Amino acid sequence: MAIIYREIQEKDNFKLAELIRTILREFKIDKPGTVYTDPTTDHLSTVFETSASAYWIAEEDGEIIGGCGIYPTEGLPEGCVELVKLYTAAEARGKGVGKTLMQKSIESAQHFGYNEVYLESFPELTTAISMYEKANFKRLSAALGNSGHFACNVWMLLVL
Repeated sequence: MAIIYREIQEKDNFKLAELIRTILREFKIDKPGTVYTDPTTDHLSTVFETSASAYWIAEEDGEIIGGCGIYPTEGLPEGCVELVKLYTAAEARGKGVGKTLMQKSIESAQHFGYNEVYLESFPELTTAISMYEKANFKRLSAALGNSGHFACNVWMLLVL
């Protein structure tokens, strides 16, 4: 069956939070200062009701297999938005799901008039970092904004 890409809905909250935490445990980055302990992870549909934000869900056979969004994180420079919560289930990797979710999020950023996309990640997520680099994200030497995810130590920026 085909993969469906759609915007987040309230009914997705529990399954999406479960998927995110499973993936963080898989990569052993389930620690304080990440979305693992962030209370907003349990109600992401509410978070993305924020103006000029968007969150995309990848669904296959009624199951959520990934998600990614953009969010106007506090403290970012004018015209900059954060690429947030890009996760794909283990069985969905290598099929272009993450890349499609990232592209849909970047298109949303352009739609809202942003001219830069910032992200935070971990060195353990080598496949994701490689994908970001192929999409022309450049590494930064320090964090931007106030995401509250102090454990992240890879920072990247895409100029649109």
